[in-house]
Amino acid sequence: MININQQLAENLARVRLRIQSAAEAARRDANDVQLVAVTKYVDASITASLLAAGCSVLGESRPQQLWDKAAQPELAKAQWHLIGHLQRNKVQRTLPLVDLIHSVDSERLLASINNAAIGQDRCARVLLEVNCSGDESKHGLSADGLKEIVPLLANFSSVEVCGLMTMAAREGGPTAAARNFATLRELRDQVALNCPPNVNLTELSMGMSHDFEVAIREGATLVRVGSLLFEGLRG
Repeated sequence: MININQQLAENLARVRLRIQSAAEAARRDANDVQLVAVTKYVDASITASLLAAGCSVLGESRPQQLWDKAAQPELAKAQWHLIGHLQRNKVQRTLPLVDLIHSVDSERLLASINNAAIGQDRCARVLLEVNCSGDESKHGLSADGLKEIVPLLANFSSVEVCGLMTMAAREGGPTAAARNFATLRELRDQVALNCPPNVNLTELSMGMSHDFEVAIREGATLVRVGSLLFEGLRG
């Protein structure tokens, strides 16, 4: 019989070791790379076991799942990130639960988040999602769209834009992923030169279970890892 707690602890240790090794290979400090554990495919019980193992930053793709898990007493100490698409009609309920939203991809969504943050007397921390792969099935601003929206960010006084997020192309393997991640880093460096005061583009959210080491090499500060953390739990 599988000991779930032991398996999760071992998986977490392996992922952290890989993050450290990738950071060292890139001559970076591993402490500058935050693991975001993506829990969308596991229930609240397993998520709580992962939290108990020492992984406190958790990511959910769907607001409804985040709402459900955030309401569980055993997950009260989790720090939640929303990493998936956010519809404007779900902003009001999501905002009080999250430390960071990775997936802001329009001026209209920014306006909704800003208005909700004002009403809740808080400052919302977000990343702007950029579609660096050009994949039409993916959400995200184009490179030109990012450059157009940055000067407008000063209008959203209750939103702190902390950085950028992207997903690598579905095809092309590590080479394509590296190209997409490098594009995000280069875009960040370009637009960071002329940002409003509420914009501090220090964070780069990029890389998942299959390509996070490539992302770290290209400058990721947040890596979104899911399946690797839950290997061996079924069967």
